Amino acid sequence: MGLILGKITVETPKYEVIQSTNDYEIRKYPPSVIAEVTYDPSEMKGNKDGGFTILANYIGALGNPQNTKSEKVAMTAPVITQNNAEKIAMTAPVITKTDESGEKNMVRMQFILPSKYERAEDAPKPLDERVVIKEEGEKKYGAVKFSGLTSDGVVTDKVEKLKSALEKDGYKVIGDFLLARYNPPWTLPPLRTNEVLIPVE
Repeated sequence: MGLILGKITVETPKYEVIQSTNDYEIRKYPPSVIAEVTYDPSEMKGNKDGGFTILANYIGALGNPQNTKSEKVAMTAPVITQNNAEKIAMTAPVITKTDESGEKNMVRMQFILPSKYERAEDAPKPLDERVVIKEEGEKKYGAVKFSGLTSDGVVTDKVEKLKSALEKDGYKVIGDFLLARYNPPWTLPPLRTNEVLIPVE
């Protein structure tokens, strides 16, 4: 019942709030280990969240864990998605803007692994080669929290407002936004916790 009502009962990333305004928070996140998949939604029947099943299979959320140790990995929140993520090399996805040339609009989805995994090699190795385990260094983000649905229109609006508030206050944006969703899809929309995060210098 708690999940329907938006209660977050899983581990979430720790962070330090450096600054808080009416429009946003500036947060510093410590290093973490993530499981990530980059995919083309058109190959997932147009499903933007098509990577979720791949990652959930890796940690064993949907049955037997699809990793070399058959080790169940605890689910954490949020699930992070990033659009326009173009995969260049298997170990080094970089971000590119999609242009009118018809470049594929890739989506990157990440699960932050539980904090007990301090290095990438501590985490069980995925059986599915689409899942990449990697370490993320310390990061600084401008963040805004909101409830409801995360339609493209809503997210674009949040991103534009956050970006302009950050730039107005002298922060330099150094990358594309991340969408962080803390609740499963069956949580009632008004009770969902979502965030837009924009990396800043």
